[in-house]
Amino acid sequence: MDKQGDVCEVNCLHEEVVARVQKEMVDESSAARLAETFKAMGDLTRIKIINALSQGELCVCDIAFLLGMSQSAISHQLRVLRNLKLVKNRKAGKIVYYSLDDEHIVNLFKQGLEHVLEGDHPRRIEA
Repeated sequence: MDKQGDVCEVNCLHEEVVARVQKEMVDESSAARLAETFKAMGDLTRIKIINALSQGELCVCDIAFLLGMSQSAISHQLRVLRNLKLVKNRKAGKIVYYSLDDEHIVNLFKQGLEHVLEGDHPRRIEA
């Protein structure tokens, strides 16, 4: 593999730029939590669950039916998402309903999907 374009040909440091960016870098703990969030969203079943819940609140039975999976399998995935505060639940009698934790999760999903779908359409190059 040609690595010619992957590294600088000279060793120079842009101190002002590095100092400015260094001030804005995310702390280690926040970066780890964000990585865990993306890791959780890196699972096809969990993405399908998030997609379904982006339409509104659903019970475990509904999600299991939509995805063609058992309630116990869906419950396991929901537990992972709940532990990461991506979804929340409420109990109404004997039924447990799930929804996305907040609008950030909806936006994260929608923006990721938009990015993926961009590649499906040719881009115009502006001169």
